[in-house]
Amino acid sequence: MNRREFLKLTSGTALALAGTAFVAGRISRDAPFTGYKGDERRRAGRLDVSCIGLGCLPMVGYYGGKYDKKEMIALIRRAFDKGVTFFDTAEVYGPYTDEEWVGEAVEPFRERVKLATKFGFGVEEGRPKALNSRPDHIRRAVEGSLKRLRTDHIDLLYQHRVDPAVPIEDVAGTVKELIREGKVLHWGMSEASAASIRRAHAVCPLDAVQSEYSLIWREPETKIFPTLEELGIGFVPYCPLGRALLTGAINANSRFSENDRRATLPMFTPEALPQNMRIVRLTEKWAKRKDVTPAQFALVWLLSQKPWIVPIPGTTNPDHLTDLLGAANVRLSAGELRDFEKDYAGIRLVGHRADPFTESQIDK
Repeated sequence: MNRREFLKLTSGTALALAGTAFVAGRISRDAPFTGYKGDERRRAGRLDVSCIGLGCLPMVGYYGGKYDKKEMIALIRRAFDKGVTFFDTAEVYGPYTDEEWVGEAVEPFRERVKLATKFGFGVEEGRPKALNSRPDHIRRAVEGSLKRLRTDHIDLLYQHRVDPAVPIEDVAGTVKELIREGKVLHWGMSEASAASIRRAHAVCPLDAVQSEYSLIWREPETKIFPTLEELGIGFVPYCPLGRALLTGAINANSRFSENDRRATLPMFTPEALPQNMRIVRLTEKWAKRKDVTPAQFALVWLLSQKPWIVPIPGTTNPDHLTDLLGAANVRLSAGELRDFEKDYAGIRLVGHRADPFTESQIDK
């Protein structure tokens, strides 16, 4: 699809969706869940996607383990068969491997899905932990992502982290040029402050902002939600399951291998976990009330917050994938949200969500 065809399609979609309102409440669960084709879709800015996407980072061993390429490609295709049309990756995942697998997986149905990827780390320069959003780097990163994703356009391109060495106006201007060239259709930012979002949006309108957000980390509600709502920008929460804490798969005695990201996070230390089990028990309590699994409830809570939130849970397990997508058919009413907040007010979580180095690269 070229840029002109894209504009025709999106303008038609916008007209079709005009006046659509979000209504909180439970969708019927009488029939077994087989996917949500035809059910609720969401708008992240001007981007039309399934209400739940798939985060593909865990497939390259982010939480430990080594996964088979064929099995992960099959998992991505299974997600599409069940109605997922939004897939999230990044050049730094692997690096490169994750984009390659996603590109191969979606190639048979590329025009029916939206691909999100990211630039912002010095992968091309051999420094994958260093921030780099220089215009020349952005262009190299995009060309590499296009090849690995086997496509001629990126549906949603994020700046992975704000680079304090490069004015955000220069970043936005470079992405604006890429949009004019048809290589990028929409753009967004990850872990950006409200001030940076406003500055970037003034140069090239943003469609989505991605940040960590779940029942164990709610800072975006006060830091950026008012700005996103004012500017009409969608929100894409990563780690919506609290890095599996909210699923019940982790207990007070859980320990993590050196190659598991959670081994470095203060919230998952042996000292913090026993106290953080309170949020697990609260999630389980409400899951029973809504007749869903704890993992589903974590997503149901997110989906019930705002109509412009599109969570991207990650998994490497086909059965877990089916479970997660079941959350698409349940909502919390306004009254239930109020009741939940009363329960949640008694929770005191221990430990920060990020290690000091990671925190140092998050825009304040």
